Amino acid sequence: MFTSVRTEGDGGYGATARRMGELVKEIPGFLGEDSARAPGGLSITVAYFRDLAGIEQWRDHAEHRAAKAHGRAHWYERYSLHIARVEHSSGFEREAASDSPAV
Repeated sequence: MFTSVRTEGDGGYGATARRMGELVKEIPGFLGEDSARAPGGLSITVAYFRDLAGIEQWRDHAEHRAAKAHGRAHWYERYSLHIARVEHSSGFEREAASDSPAV
């Protein structure tokens, strides 16, 4: 889980974020990610990996390391990273309303 507050302006952040999104998909064990941004600049991204080996491979990826260093120097006021194991997961998704009348 990566939580951050960005500095003002883009400064190439968007393009780099898109590139990182492409690269992480190539990491064995990457399962997906969820992201949200709140008013005031707080951003949270949760990336899911099958195991710690995938997380370590992503951490050590050369282009990702360069992006992180640039981010500390230019894009982030602050950030935190948390690695945790999901012990249970469940969800709900409302079905789309149908055009047929209710019986």
